[in-house]
Amino acid sequence: MKADTITKDYISDREIFSDVFNYYIYGGRQVIIPEQLEERDPTEIALPYGADGAAVPVQKFRDAQKLCAVMTDGKLEYVICGAEAQARIHNAMAVRNNLYDALEYAGQVSEAAKSHRKAMQKERAQKQESGEENIGQESTEEGKKTPDSHEFLSGFWNEDRLIPSVTVTIYFGADKWTGPRSLLEMMEVDDPKVKACLNDYKLHVIAPAQMPDEEIGKLQSSLREVLLFIKYSKNKEELDRILRENEERFKEVERRAVDVIEVMTNTQLKYEEREGKIDMCQAIQEMKMEAELRGELRGELRGELRGERKGERKGELKKAQEAARNFYNLGIEVEKIAQGLGYAAETVKSWVGLLPEKP
Repeated sequence: MKADTITKDYISDREIFSDVFNYYIYGGRQVIIPEQLEERDPTEIALPYGADGAAVPVQKFRDAQKLCAVMTDGKLEYVICGAEAQARIHNAMAVRNNLYDALEYAGQVSEAAKSHRKAMQKERAQKQESGEENIGQESTEEGKKTPDSHEFLSGFWNEDRLIPSVTVTIYFGADKWTGPRSLLEMMEVDDPKVKACLNDYKLHVIAPAQMPDEEIGKLQSSLREVLLFIKYSKNKEELDRILRENEERFKEVERRAVDVIEVMTNTQLKYEEREGKIDMCQAIQEMKMEAELRGELRGELRGELRGERKGERKGELKKAQEAARNFYNLGIEVEKIAQGLGYAAETVKSWVGLLPEKP
C-alpha cells in the first residue's frame, strides 16, 4: 500500500481524529467525542444549513490533497491535512490551507443563498395558490421572513452563521518543520502600516521533532506512539529510551499505527499480531538481533573471501616463480621473462638467483 493510503486510513479513524483536535484545541482534554463525529467525503461534503435545512456541499478542491480527512459534529468542521504523503515539508502549506478554508466558507454562503431562494419561491407559490396578496411584505408567519435589500444582495441573512472550519496539518517526518507557519512569514514587508493592513493566516502544524515528549504525551490514542517513534527514529539510543519509558503502551500498538511507523520511517519490522495488537518492543529487539546476525555473517563472508583471494595470490606467485626459473634455465633473457610474466625485472632476477630474493 502507498504511504498516503496508509496514513489516510489511520487518521480517518474517529478515535485518532478526535484525539488530534482534543490535543490541538483543548490541550488533551477529551471534549470532542469520537462517536459524535460524522465522516465527510473530502471531495463532496454536505453540512445542514439554510432556512429549509438544505445541504452545503463543499467544493471538490480537496481531491487534489491526497492526505486529507474531514469530520464534523454539527458545530465545527474538523480537517486534517497531511504534509505530503512522503512526509515532506510543503513550504506553501499556509497558502493551501487558507485557500481550503476560504473556499469552504464561500461554499457555505453560496448554498445558504440557494437555500433561502428556494424557501422564498416555495412560500410565494403557496401564497399564490391560496390567493394571498402583498407577497412582498414582511411575512407575519412564525419562522418566515422576507430579507431586506442587503440580505437579498448577498444571499446571506443577518441571522445566518458560518460553520467554523479548523484545519490541522500533521507532518509525519522526523526532521523539524522548517516551512513558513503563516502567510506573513512568506512575505517580506518592512512598512508596519502596510503589514497592519494584511490579513494573516496561521498554519496549525503538528511536527513531532519540535514537540516536547510531555506534549506528545497529551495524546490519548496510538498517535502518541507513532509520533514518539517518528521523533526518535534517527537516534537509536533515544529510541531505546522511549521504548523503555513507555514499554507498557509500546507492547500493545494497533496494527494501523505500526503500518504508519513502518512506511514513514522506512523501518522493516517482523512481528506477531495478537488480537490486532503488536509488541513493538519485541519487534524492535528482533530487528536488532537480526541486524547483528547479518553483520556477523557479512564479516565472516568478507574474511573468507579475503582468505581465498590471499591464497589465490600466493598460488599465482608460486607459479610465476617456477615459470621464471624454467625459462631462465632454457637460456631466455631475464628482461623477456619479466615482460612475459608481468613482473619487474629486478623481481625476476631475485627469483632466478641473480639478486638476493626480497623478503
